[in-house]
Amino acid sequence: MKTNSKFKKIQAYKVNQESLRKKAIKSGVNLIAPETIFLSKDTKFGKNVTINPYVVIGKKVKIGNNVEILSFSHIEGAKIENKVTIGPYARIRPGTHLMSGVKIGNFVETKKSKIKSNSKVNHLSYIGDSEIGKNTNIGAGTITCNYDGIKKNKTIISDNVFIGSNSSLVAPVKIKKKSVVGAGSVITRDVKENSLAIERSEQEEIENYKRKK
Repeated sequence: MKTNSKFKKIQAYKVNQESLRKKAIKSGVNLIAPETIFLSKDTKFGKNVTINPYVVIGKKVKIGNNVEILSFSHIEGAKIENKVTIGPYARIRPGTHLMSGVKIGNFVETKKSKIKSNSKVNHLSYIGDSEIGKNTNIGAGTITCNYDGIKKNKTIISDNVFIGSNSSLVAPVKIKKKSVVGAGSVITRDVKENSLAIERSEQEEIENYKRKK
């Protein structure tokens, strides 16, 4: 009896997904390989939306116009405005708000964060409990260190900021307008406007070094 009940639930889920896909296509959403795409009944789509294969859209997602979602991305509880590109392999978690022209690239995770117009998080980054301003670039491997073991803390990055690759931003912290964070830095204090912040150990080199055999 349990097996039969489980089978019925699976069949009902398949029928429901087929219905949601047909509804989306009818409304003008371009689903590439629709049988691999999973939707929610409360998803709201704008015009000229393209969803590539193997995408999952969970509950409470609103998608604007001219948006493309690339393969193997998972989205839930998010607001996505116009001309946004997401993925591939992106995870957009609840509380994310992506404003017009934002680019979220491969292996990027966002949670409870607002990213303003024309900013980019292109590769291998975690953005949590954050606010990122306009025209800001977040380099590959950047993480917002938002959890101190007791509570979540906020990272605020202003407009026209460049965060170098492999940087750790230890919240609570503010990175002010037109500033630059050097690659490989661990930032624990606020960065002033129009500043370059670098935090690195000095490189050492031992000449004629012989490895142990």
